[in-house]
Amino acid sequence: MDKVSTIGFDLAKNVFQVHGVDEAHQVVVRRQLRRAGVIAFFAKLPPCLVGMEACASAHYWARELSKLGHTVRLIPPAHVKPYVKRGRKNDAVDAAAICEAVTRPHMQFVPIKTEEQQGEMMLHRARRLLITQCTMLGNALRAHFAEYGIIAPQGKAGLGRLVSIALDAGDAPLPQAAREAMAMLAAQLRDAEAKIAALDREILACHRADADSQRVATIPGVGPLIASALVSAIGDAKRFKNGRQFAAWLGLVPAQNSSGGKECLGAITKMGDRYLRSLLVIGATGMLRRRRGEKGTWLAALLARKSAREATIALANKMARTAWAILARGGIYQNPAATAA
Repeated sequence: MDKVSTIGFDLAKNVFQVHGVDEAHQVVVRRQLRRAGVIAFFAKLPPCLVGMEACASAHYWARELSKLGHTVRLIPPAHVKPYVKRGRKNDAVDAAAICEAVTRPHMQFVPIKTEEQQGEMMLHRARRLLITQCTMLGNALRAHFAEYGIIAPQGKAGLGRLVSIALDAGDAPLPQAAREAMAMLAAQLRDAEAKIAALDREILACHRADADSQRVATIPGVGPLIASALVSAIGDAKRFKNGRQFAAWLGLVPAQNSSGGKECLGAITKMGDRYLRSLLVIGATGMLRRRRGEKGTWLAALLARKSAREATIALANKMARTAWAILARGGIYQNPAATAA
């Protein structure tokens, strides 16, 4: 085999595709690998550039191949697609496209996460999944009770009353079959809520052990949950040129459709991590409710000319930029009003 300089590595569950080229960009290796043979194959190669699409298992393989001396680059899948040959879609074509994309001078890459970063983000993902299940279970309980004319007020207190009725053998006029079904749903709801509380404690412990997370939490509207998620996901903040680039990575900047010198801005792009974006928007919504009555501030001037929802997105954008500045440059949040005074 001639000396390989660049490899496009298409990941899969069991069967992987390798596309390697030499320094003259001539194909020297094109083959499939079983999962058990991946490490052995790359161990025989001299150190080279390996490109992979950023996906679920990409960070694991990036760490393993880096230990063998290879330079690994993770590419967002959307940035690989333009290099796929038209009219063809298979693993070999994908690997060739990755091999081509990884050598482009202006290609943007995804930083390789450590095991600790992935573990902390898994706490957040598990928490989000359990919250979704709680919402589904709560809606199901309300709907089933409504079939028997039992209606509870909105909010946790009303749902708690239904859970108590379902779990206790009270005087509610329910058939035995319905009571058994709703008791199972109510028990699962309580179990999910207990697991969410346990995950919250784990996330808080991670936050308290991370100096960067604690500094980000000094931003108004950013608590341990948001700070922990941001620090785990962003990795090295200096890979972003400025705060606006970071906000764009989160999808909190308006989409552009401009031409001929005429600027046309639309809704936010909603690119990037939906979970991080939703956390920032929720934090900004809480801030907006608390500060709505202020006078003479940036937020007051924004609310005077924009709707509440637009102001919320703008505030979330500002929070993201501030978080980037703290992570990239150090320090903690300084209140502009206090600094001016």
